[in-house]
Amino acid sequence: MVTGGGRGIGAAIASALEDHGARVTILGRNTSPVACDVTDPEAVAQAFAGIGHVDILVNNAGQSVSAPFVKTGIELWRQMLAVNLDGTYLCTRVALPHMLSAGWGRIINIASTAGLAGFKYVSAYCAAKHGVIGLTRALALEVAAKGVTVNAVCPGFTDTDMLKQAVANIVEKTGASAEEARAELAALNSQGRLIRPAEVAAAVALLCLPGGEGINGQAITI
Repeated sequence: MVTGGGRGIGAAIASALEDHGARVTILGRNTSPVACDVTDPEAVAQAFAGIGHVDILVNNAGQSVSAPFVKTGIELWRQMLAVNLDGTYLCTRVALPHMLSAGWGRIINIASTAGLAGFKYVSAYCAAKHGVIGLTRALALEVAAKGVTVNAVCPGFTDTDMLKQAVANIVEKTGASAEEARAELAALNSQGRLIRPAEVAAAVALLCLPGGEGINGQAITI
């Protein structure tokens, strides 16, 4: 199961896992084969019940909205935590019992470099992604001897629709060109370039394939 798998990083992950022989279900709010709001506990439970057991769960559904901290109201704060952190918790809670009974499972949480460091104007998003990494590390220890691994993959700025929104915000607020805005964001990545969704997908596949079982509780930066 890949949540938020209809486009961008999620679509690349679904494609990569299918290439390796997995039977993939995409869960999404609107356009995916299985429509579900991952912030709704009942909707999540119903979606999983209709699909059956999940052996690999990729918690990719996420959202980023930027605002200065003093303009980050309680609704925005709760929205960022609900989509990015609560959704990860809710889907994991439903999928994990089967993995434990089967003695095998892979949970990969798509976090962000914002879960490892701070970035201006996205304090709520950073807080949520830090929470995802904390959840990853704690749960990984809890299930370490039970055949289940839990890891986080933390992309830097990636060439997706979410990045286009960030570029548009920079253009609107600063008057910079789109090219200048993209270059500004790319410069924040250690290699000075935007990440491709396929690169994130390759890391996810590695964690699921034979040989990846020794990797547990990690936050892997892409």
